[in-house]
Amino acid sequence: MPVINDIAATYRRPRGMFRRLYDTGGREERALMLVFAGCLMMFIAQTPRLAREAYLQGHDPWPVIGTTLAAWVFVAPLMLYALSYLSYLFLRAFGGICPALYARLALFWAFLAASPVVLLHGLLAGMAGPGAVLNVVGAIWLAVFLLFWLAGLSEAGWGRA
Repeated sequence: MPVINDIAATYRRPRGMFRRLYDTGGREERALMLVFAGCLMMFIAQTPRLAREAYLQGHDPWPVIGTTLAAWVFVAPLMLYALSYLSYLFLRAFGGICPALYARLALFWAFLAASPVVLLHGLLAGMAGPGAVLNVVGAIWLAVFLLFWLAGLSEAGWGRA
């Protein structure tokens, strides 16, 4: 339950939640857990859409679902680690002073904290299919994710200096 409370706190005060996350001490196993939890949420969010598409096309959904699971569990964390390192370099280039772990925590926590919106997006994609509402919810997810990520990077790079 504390993760759910922390996600709710992130929606209320993103910078304050990141400050609390950093003050508890950054550890690599926490970052790894966050990235895997976020990727698992992304996979869960995509399964209704994948099942809908397979049903409409008359195919078996399990091969596509298995491939998507492998992509989210093995490939996506590596890509997110690379993106977090690029954000760390960005912070350093503009005068931010923080360990690379805090840049990872900012990205991974933002990815996980935005998961309620992506779960709604996946539910809409599975039930209603493509449309304007799905696009709006996707844009809201992107805005929430970027807001959380930038708040975390701001707190990590300049709020802790």
